[in-house]
Amino acid sequence: MTGKNVTLRLLDKADREILKLPRPVKGAIYDFQHKFKTNPDSAGLRLKQLQGHDKLHSARVNDEYRALLLRLADDDWLIVSVKHRKDVYAHLDRLTYSVNRVTGGIEYVDLQVVQEEVLAPAPAPEPAAPQPLFAAWSEQQLTDLGVAPSLVPVVAALTTEDQLLGLVEYAPQLTGEVLLALYDGKAYDDVLEQVTAPVAVPDPVDPEDYRAAADRPATIVTTTDDALREALEGEDFGRWKVFLHPTQAKLVTRDYSGPARVGGGPGTGKTIVALHRVRHLVERLPAGRTKPVLLTTYNKNLAADLRSRLLALGGEALLSRVEISHVDQLALRTVREAEPGNRKRIVDEAQAVREWRSLLDELGEDGWDAEFLHDEWTQVILGQAVTSRTDYFRARRAGRGRTVSRAERAEIWQLAERFAQRLDRLGVQTWDQIAERAAQLEAGRARRIQDIERLREEAGGLDNVHVADGSGGWLRYRYRHIVVDEAQDLRPAHWKMLRAMTAPDRNDLFLVGDTHQRIYKNQVTLGSLGINIRGRASKLSLSYRTTRQILRSALNVLGEETYDDLDGSAETLAGYRSVLSGAVPNLHRLADWADEREAIAALIESWGEVPHEQIAIAVPTNDMAREVAYALRERGIMALEIGPDGPLGDSGVHIGTMFRFKGLEYQRMIIAGVTDGLVPRAGVRQRRATDPARYRTEMQRARSLLFVAATRARDSLDVFWHGEPSPFLKELIEVRPPAAA
Repeated sequence: MTGKNVTLRLLDKADREILKLPRPVKGAIYDFQHKFKTNPDSAGLRLKQLQGHDKLHSARVNDEYRALLLRLADDDWLIVSVKHRKDVYAHLDRLTYSVNRVTGGIEYVDLQVVQEEVLAPAPAPEPAAPQPLFAAWSEQQLTDLGVAPSLVPVVAALTTEDQLLGLVEYAPQLTGEVLLALYDGKAYDDVLEQVTAPVAVPDPVDPEDYRAAADRPATIVTTTDDALREALEGEDFGRWKVFLHPTQAKLVTRDYSGPARVGGGPGTGKTIVALHRVRHLVERLPAGRTKPVLLTTYNKNLAADLRSRLLALGGEALLSRVEISHVDQLALRTVREAEPGNRKRIVDEAQAVREWRSLLDELGEDGWDAEFLHDEWTQVILGQAVTSRTDYFRARRAGRGRTVSRAERAEIWQLAERFAQRLDRLGVQTWDQIAERAAQLEAGRARRIQDIERLREEAGGLDNVHVADGSGGWLRYRYRHIVVDEAQDLRPAHWKMLRAMTAPDRNDLFLVGDTHQRIYKNQVTLGSLGINIRGRASKLSLSYRTTRQILRSALNVLGEETYDDLDGSAETLAGYRSVLSGAVPNLHRLADWADEREAIAALIESWGEVPHEQIAIAVPTNDMAREVAYALRERGIMALEIGPDGPLGDSGVHIGTMFRFKGLEYQRMIIAGVTDGLVPRAGVRQRRATDPARYRTEMQRARSLLFVAATRARDSLDVFWHGEPSPFLKELIEVRPPAAA
């Protein structure tokens, strides 16, 4: 094979195994793969077939370690494991590999390691023999679900959850998913339909064709030098953001008859599905328009992250065909393009509420709440493009809670007019105003395009019916496809704008999001805004980020609240699960806020060499973020506060309010100040009697905010509070009492 171009792949499980090896060994593996691809027959590599195995070979990595490789074809090899040389030959008969007849993917299992790590030592004796966890299912049923046949005897011997979680760490992915779903109480037929069917291949599988098996989605491999380097340098934390599960791949490549939505809990890969969907759409477009695809989300930080990840996924060539913009920036550009003289300063929601308070003070009005009026103005008046008092009297106020009489509507309308005049006099405008204006402009543009298309039809399909768009081009829809990330946090006006920016057609809008993570007040029903997703909604349920232990705690935070699905129906996280296992979250009760800060600093110091950039601290307020940062710096710990544009620096522990952590993830997550009166804030609790509907909505948002913060964690979660804990922690505290202060 000398001089041939040899392909060398790295199996997913080997990738994870290598991460646990000493750093010098990782470097040797990287050198090994270069030498192997150049000349596998080099004497220094000592490549040889292992006794008793047709396809399994070993090759020298260094004096101590050997790579185990499957020979897929003459010039195609797959690394399935890297072991110390003394462990390679001791139990050759315990090394098993096969092509799964359900998924068609390659599965490698070291039964000796499984036996030692999972089933030994045996559980302590009990008065009665423990019941096997999977006694209710036959060997045939388990293999029909996709469980690796070599592991069925091990599965039959499992009697504890700890053993099950241990097996999942070493088992092929589908085996782990199936066993956890059954253990969690899911019916056999549901597991078959929801877990196995999405990854099953339709055609019969040739169990001897390993080359074909390696190319199937179920065989997760790393091939490129860059990807291999990331694996060897310990970049395991970001692996799930690149990997595309077969279930996700089907959503990415599906041909939809109209707008489609993908939901799912935190860490299920919704964003990576959106990014791959963008690439899929671009690859199927003809050359021509520079940026026919829009990728958008709700804030600047997330848009920047999408840009960097899309660049990593497809390079500059892909990036050149995609417009990436956060939705407010897109609305502002649309308005200024149409109204170049509109250069008013933009104020955020907090400033707008302050202006409402100032207006009420000046008028001597004490019967109205500034936040209520602001929400009424943005959600009803602007949200429904109400332009007259008469129209406001007719406007629907679904979800607004408090009922208002006709006389009160007249008062609100008068106050809203005065508020708009006040903003105009100050030379400022809000993002809500910009979004609504952009929606109006784009709706008008869409109507003109439809008129042109009608004229073309009447003219026999001739292409000589054109209207200039004012910028030197012909009028047309701005985008061929639009992909939206974090869809749950967009305003109604945003949706109206986006709907008008692309022609109603196949694959026009692709939305990903989770209403359990909604942290703003923007509740919408997409169908009422011209975006019909009925019959084209899917849900991801497997978390690649958060451990089962953290996931359970985070779900407890949500309580029994009911969440919508963006289209008027209920959304649930039923079936949301993880195959990752780790420590249960730690709860810390302290005497006061100063003690919390000291305890947090001490905890971070105890973590030793954990990179500070992989540690985050979420708190309820900006002042608390500054105080925690100061406390850490006093102890010599670098700290970076997260602002509107992201972390304010390159090195240090990330600190910010819970709002700032949407879309981020960390190895170790600390949530501090989870105290009653802060989470939720005291003002929310006070509305329980005065405005029950608004109270329920704001309590739900507060729960979602804590849920988002908790699910940023990969390996560990620590929750701190002082005084009375947040009511959202009640179930967690009952299950796991806090550590001693």
